[in-house]
Amino acid sequence: MIINCYFSSVSASESTQHLPVPPVAPDTSHRRLRVAQGILLLFHVTGFLGLAFSKDPSFYLQFVPLNLLLTAVLLFAFQRERNFAFLSFCLTTMAVGFFVEVVGIQTGRIFGQYSYGETLGLKWLGVPLIIGLNWVMLTYMGGVLARYLPLPGFLRAVVGALLLVGMDVCLEPVAVRYDFWTWAYDLIPLQNFKGWFAVALILQVFFNRSSFEKHNPLVPFVYLLQLLFFFGLGLFIR
Repeated sequence: MIINCYFSSVSASESTQHLPVPPVAPDTSHRRLRVAQGILLLFHVTGFLGLAFSKDPSFYLQFVPLNLLLTAVLLFAFQRERNFAFLSFCLTTMAVGFFVEVVGIQTGRIFGQYSYGETLGLKWLGVPLIIGLNWVMLTYMGGVLARYLPLPGFLRAVVGALLLVGMDVCLEPVAVRYDFWTWAYDLIPLQNFKGWFAVALILQVFFNRSSFEKHNPLVPFVYLLQLLFFFGLGLFIR
């Protein structure tokens, strides 16, 4: 009986070796990325259609700060290493970006003579609070994208700064049309782009020297989506 039990157990174990292997679970991170891209695409397409074709774009403009917050939350959710260096980068960039804008509107010496409207929400010292977050997002995206190129650190910072200026070129006509901000004499000065490049370059150098993982799979999608969003709107309002 003992021998029979032994052979029975051996046969059972051998038979289990031939059972089908359970299917591998789908790539959760890839699925999360697709969901995030879908959400962002939905928000941006809705906003684009509303602003480009609606007779009353004010309804859609009230969601601009919310859209920016949502984009930031989803974007930084895919930053895997959120250590002290990353937190320090975010807070420092936010503060620098915000107070540069404060100095800018009060003196006109950085970007030119301009003032903020009501579209971007609550303001302090004449600057919408969400502007600091916008500087963080743009600096972060420019820095991450520039790292795809095999360049030394400073040249990479230059590329990142140029990516920020490129976004601003597409953004400016839309911003003026929808009361993000307005320029003196209704003229966007060349000084604005020079100022953007100078500030962006400093922040890109800071980004490169900060010690955290600088890879985010959502960054290329968000940058391209926003670039197309503002470029497309700019074509419709001209």
